[in-house]
Parts: sequence; C-alpha cells; structure tokens
Amino acid sequence: MDADEWLELTTSAEAEAVESVSAVFAEFGQGVAIEQVVESSRDGDVVTLPADAPVLIKTYLPVRGPSTAERRAHIEKGVWALGRLRQVGPLQVRTLRESDWANAWKEHFFVHRVGQRTVIVPSWRQAEYEARPGDVVLLLDPGMAFGTGLHPTTRLFLLATESLVTPGMRVVDVGAGSGILSIAAARLGAAHVAALEIEPVAASVCQDNVQRNAVGGIVNVRAGTLDGPPDVPYDLLLANITIATLLQLHPLLWQQLRPGGVAVLSGVLDERADELIGVLEATGWRHMRTDQEQDWVAVLMRRP
Repeated sequence: MDADEWLELTTSAEAEAVESVSAVFAEFGQGVAIEQVVESSRDGDVVTLPADAPVLIKTYLPVRGPSTAERRAHIEKGVWALGRLRQVGPLQVRTLRESDWANAWKEHFFVHRVGQRTVIVPSWRQAEYEARPGDVVLLLDPGMAFGTGLHPTTRLFLLATESLVTPGMRVVDVGAGSGILSIAAARLGAAHVAALEIEPVAASVCQDNVQRNAVGGIVNVRAGTLDGPPDVPYDLLLANITIATLLQLHPLLWQQLRPGGVAVLSGVLDERADELIGVLEATGWRHMRTDQEQDWVAVLMRRP
C-alpha cells in the first residue's frame, strides 16, 4: 500500500442523526465531512440545498496507520448502534489515494456567492469568474480539508463575518479547516487572524489557501488547538465545530476574547441551540442572536 492511501468511511443519515454520527466520526476518524445535494448556477448567483436531500457523513483513516483497525472497529460499532435509534445507513468503506480524493469532486464545485459581497472561487475556475465591484473574493482549494462554503454552517459563518468584521480587528478561527473563514476575515479588513486546526493535513491545506489568497501577512496558521489565553485577546472568535466540543471548550473560548468580544459558534442543530445557549449564559456569556439555515444554526454570543 502507498503511504497516501486512505480509507473513506461513509454513511447516510436523517438530519436529526447527523450530529451524533459526526461526533463518532470526530472521535475515532480523521476529520468529518458532511455532504448535501447542492444545486448551483455556474456563476454562483443561485445556490440551494434541498431540505429533503439525503445527508452523507464521511471520515477518513490512513490505510497504514498503526491504530486504523481499532479506530475503524469503533466507528463501525458506533454507526451500528446509532442505526438502532435513528435512520442511519450501513457504513460504506472504500480505499482511495489522496490525489484521487482531492480531485474527484472538483467538477461539481463552481463559483458561488454568499451574502452581499463574498464570492468563493475554486482555484481551478478563476478563468470562469469576472469580479464585480465590491466583491470579496476567496480563492479556495479544499484539498483534503473540509470547508467549501456550501454547507449551511459555513454559509452562516460567512454571512456573520460580513456583518461583524471591521478594519483592524483581531480574529481567531478555531477549527479552521480549509481556511475559508480566516481568509474571509482577512479580506474583510481584519488586521490579524489566528487560524487553529488540529488536523495536520487540514492545517497544511489551510496554509496553502492562505498563500493562494496572499493574506499570509495577516493569517497565522497553527496546527493545534487552544491552550490558554492569548497574549493579546481577540475581538472576534469563529468556531465551526461540534456542539460536544463547544460544550467542552467554552471556558477556553471565553479566555480568547476581550471584554465585549463576540463569538460565532456553529456545528449545531437547531434542536440543541437552547442547550448550548443555556450552558453559556450560565457561565456569563450574553446571547446576541441565533441565525438559522435549514436545520443548522449559528449562535452569536458576547463576552460582557
């Protein structure tokens, strides 16, 4: 087997089970990808995500990894157990090369607009895109990271970023993935962005995209996670991760922000939004608003 061969583990699930499956994949797999059917015009002006379309959840394991067999067994057991409680399909496993994974889906990823100004341009489709005045352009190649801008949580974040980022801001992006949110913040005027990504493969992709967008002087990519308060607190925190991780990390998230700083938190289904808000308010956070697209929400909280 070549060193760059991976196992792709996939299941389909109803919306109410996506979060539970993602938690299992996040614990034992290497990254989590959530895919929904997307209908998009070639110029990106029209993007829809049909509400009744199936949701695919994927994770990856290195074929030659020393703990791959054990981690795969945990995932298989978790998916089987969840399938007894919810509509969760059987686990599908296939082997693929990293280069094949990174390129196979590109023909289906087009230019698309999010909000009033943000335009996501796949790096291989630059020739198809003609900028409009005021466009905030993000050149993106997700590679083996996650974050194309098509998932509802990413779209919610980009909309929030448009309205919240002001010139000179300090921003931290927790779980940066492909770097899409970090790059957007830099393009919108942030003076400094810390992009934190726990997966080394995704951190490498994030760094590539930062360089591709010529924002290396603003965005600092770090492979790792939060480890305490920063030397200088941030004005804005972006965390598109699972609700389990948010509930675990919220004391550290608080430490990242200056008094009056804002956190945008997602990876959360609407049915659990009140739970997250309740925990945060009990520890001193103030709820600003909740944005929603389909079954997903982005919760905006302020540190007093």
